[in-house]
Amino acid sequence: MKKTSLFVAALMAMTMATSALAAKIGVVNPERILRESAAAEQAHATLQKEFSQREAALATASKVLKADVEEYQKNREKMSETQRAITERKLADQERSLQRRNREMREDLNRRRNEELQSILMRSNEIIREIAKAEKFDLIVQEAVYVNPEIDITDRVIKALAKRK
Repeated sequence: MKKTSLFVAALMAMTMATSALAAKIGVVNPERILRESAAAEQAHATLQKEFSQREAALATASKVLKADVEEYQKNREKMSETQRAITERKLADQERSLQRRNREMREDLNRRRNEELQSILMRSNEIIREIAKAEKFDLIVQEAVYVNPEIDITDRVIKALAKRK
């Protein structure tokens, strides 16, 4: 009786191991999706368009500040102590304002970039789920250390993303 139950348990364990070995597995590289997909390129272009005016305005303000500093350094010896103090304070205020505007733009850009990337990842996850259901995958993994090219479905996800827009 004990031998029979031990045999049945061993047989069940082998069956479970065999079914696990027969599982259909796929792998997706999300970094490639965010780097190579048409959606990522479109997001990059959108962000470039959205922030180009602010970048240009900051570049202009930086040039103006640099010219003002050079003008101050050239005429510094001719100025009175009061004029120097006022000009230095004005230049320091300009520099702080420029730094603050630069920081705000970088923060806004990073926030918008994260929103765009999150949107792409959400759409790609929907596509991955659809592929998994349609092709009866048992497991799809993201970010593996090594991937056999035969189970990598990243290209299919990238193509499907391009069709959806």
